[in-house]
Amino acid sequence: MAKNETLQLARISVRGIVQGVGFRPFVYGAATRHNLKGWVCNTSEDVKIEVEGGMEAIGQFKLELQTKAPPLAHIEDIKISYHPPVGYKSFEIRHSIAEEGKYQLISPDIATCQACLSELLDPDDRRYRYPFTNCTNCGPRFTIIEDMPYDRPKTTMRYFQMCPQCQAEYDNPLDRRFHAQPNACPKCGPHVELLDAQGNTISSPDPVASASQLLRKGKSVAIKGLGGFFLACNATNDAAVETLRKRKKRFSKPFAIMITNIEEVKRHCYVSPEEEKLLTSPQSPIVLLKWKEDSSISRMVAQNLHYLGVMLPYTPLHHVLLRDSRLPLVMTSGNISEEPIAKDNDEALRRLSGIADYFLVHNRDIYSRYDDSVAMVERGTTQLIRRARSYAPYPIHLRFQTRQVLGCGAEEKNTFCLTRDNYAFLSQHIGDMENMETLKHFDSTISLYKRLFRIEPEIIAYDLHPDYLATKYAQELGESGLKLIPVQHHHAHIASCMADNGVKPPIIGVAFDGTGMGADGHIWGGEFLLADYRAFTRKGHLEYLPLPGGDAAIKRPYRTAIGYILSLLGESALDQGLAFLPQVSDVEVEIIKRQTERGINSPQTSSMGRLFDAISAFMGIRDEIDYEGQAAVELEMAAYKENYAHNRESYPYNIIEDDEMRIVKLGNLLSAIIEDLKQGMPKGEISIKFHNTVAKMIEEVCCLIADETGIKQVALSGGVFQNRLLLRKTVNLLEKGGFKVFTHRQVPTNDGGISLGQAVVANFTE
Repeated sequence: MAKNETLQLARISVRGIVQGVGFRPFVYGAATRHNLKGWVCNTSEDVKIEVEGGMEAIGQFKLELQTKAPPLAHIEDIKISYHPPVGYKSFEIRHSIAEEGKYQLISPDIATCQACLSELLDPDDRRYRYPFTNCTNCGPRFTIIEDMPYDRPKTTMRYFQMCPQCQAEYDNPLDRRFHAQPNACPKCGPHVELLDAQGNTISSPDPVASASQLLRKGKSVAIKGLGGFFLACNATNDAAVETLRKRKKRFSKPFAIMITNIEEVKRHCYVSPEEEKLLTSPQSPIVLLKWKEDSSISRMVAQNLHYLGVMLPYTPLHHVLLRDSRLPLVMTSGNISEEPIAKDNDEALRRLSGIADYFLVHNRDIYSRYDDSVAMVERGTTQLIRRARSYAPYPIHLRFQTRQVLGCGAEEKNTFCLTRDNYAFLSQHIGDMENMETLKHFDSTISLYKRLFRIEPEIIAYDLHPDYLATKYAQELGESGLKLIPVQHHHAHIASCMADNGVKPPIIGVAFDGTGMGADGHIWGGEFLLADYRAFTRKGHLEYLPLPGGDAAIKRPYRTAIGYILSLLGESALDQGLAFLPQVSDVEVEIIKRQTERGINSPQTSSMGRLFDAISAFMGIRDEIDYEGQAAVELEMAAYKENYAHNRESYPYNIIEDDEMRIVKLGNLLSAIIEDLKQGMPKGEISIKFHNTVAKMIEEVCCLIADETGIKQVALSGGVFQNRLLLRKTVNLLEKGGFKVFTHRQVPTNDGGISLGQAVVANFTE
């Protein structure tokens, strides 16, 4: 401090992700460097700091807070006020303060940092091969936290008393493990154990090494991770992958794989600079990469697909396991179908004993279930497909203040969303709401978020579909007096995209998906909306066509295809030699005819997702599905041939106007595709032409709406826009037409983003 400079006391409040990320030791170091006295402590709301010194030193200190914070810290706001000095003699880190009703942002779980990885692989380090190595820059956070402030007694690490060496690290403000709540070592921390399928302990001096040997022999191993169990097997072994598929009853849906390092990933996949950055980021999600033809990874990992879901090791256990096995490993959720991922040892043994040959377990409890996040990079931008590990529970920032609202989400790919202030706390992926286990997971996770972020919803938003479990859950809450607001599915999609991008409405919304209850009682899914956060007007849609058998048509796209042919082209079109028809019995064709003619169990739909299904069936690509969206995905994959990539041709269609509603008529489109099939045109070429047609259709309807309204911004949302080929073609056409186009980034374009839209719409509804 300069001579004669007046002492000042600065009281500082820092909000954001500033707990459990090494922020207090960083503050301690900065204060010491600038010769400031005072203290720092965590509270339930923020990090509070008092520093005393000269104004120049305080100014430099504040600048460091803003520009040099630890890598995992994310500062939302810094408030500072000045007061008379009180005469502090030193700088100290004080104990945390719990404050009633206050909340703090929470760091998601973060992949192993380079410093911890170096220790893990160093034979001379005391944490060599220790599967729970971590520090304030990495490791478990959200999955072990029971309440805030983030202190060890409020985590599942409270059962492990630190040894003197770990305690010394924990107590040293200049150590990177200062107040690292999961801090541990082989002497005092959690440990792993290898079990057989009956739960008997297999004696081994190194259970991870033994598990690696089993994987090399073609066995499957259930591995306890950060947020639950994963099922692993040798990804280069056809028999191992096939066996896992049969046992897990996941016959076609692609598996994710884990590969040791980025160099090895590049041997199997094409990796852009943006994709490499995402793969190696602290979030370390599964990234969809273009698969190389000469890759040794079994084609059974992702059947009929040109993309592979790849992630790098993100925990010390993964790093050791992958290096020991020297294999790419299938690493898929430890569940059957869309049940919640198993998280406890006993639960895993009970639920997975018929699937896994062995279990690699540990004794650190998981408080919150957590699947892996899935992302893709399109046009240089990350787009989340499943938002979970390393992203949730970090909030979506809204450009407006909200009431406390709960959005209950959709039936498939469910998430929920809680709002307060200008934050939307979108949950991790919950799963398909098809059973009581998932509903319990949904309910318990809502309770956790409410407790962590001190939210008591005054409004409950839900989907219009009366049979959704999430809708029934909302209506039960309404019986206790909470205000209920139904939100139309596709309006929620567009509101979600607007909130994701901070868009100022109104906007033209293109909402394309498989199924969503419409305001008129029909099944929507090919919608053009004029929307803001409060309301929407339907400005256009695909023409209504039948779904013979309802859900049966979704699972068997050939039924949709036959229903569309009958409605658009007449019964005679069934005699044109379509390749898929001989696979359908005459009896079933007759049943479909009656259902279509009489409207018996044959709901009307405007769904773009169902149109993709029908075209896939026409072409003999996929007439029955094993997982949601399979027919459309494989139709897209058919287009990835070099000689078709530059095809600009499209199919005919008509747009009619009926009472100011633009309706896209599809008869000419189907006729032209059938003609190309009769002429023997390659499936890939037909697929490209169909994708070109849908993109052109979107651009044309948006232009008509823009001519009427003057609005030139468009939001694209719904599961259909997970189709990279369609997304790319659509954005290019719209941008050439002068539109500003918004796509999802932070939240999924599929139903995983619906709850955000519901909460936002409900917030603006009177």
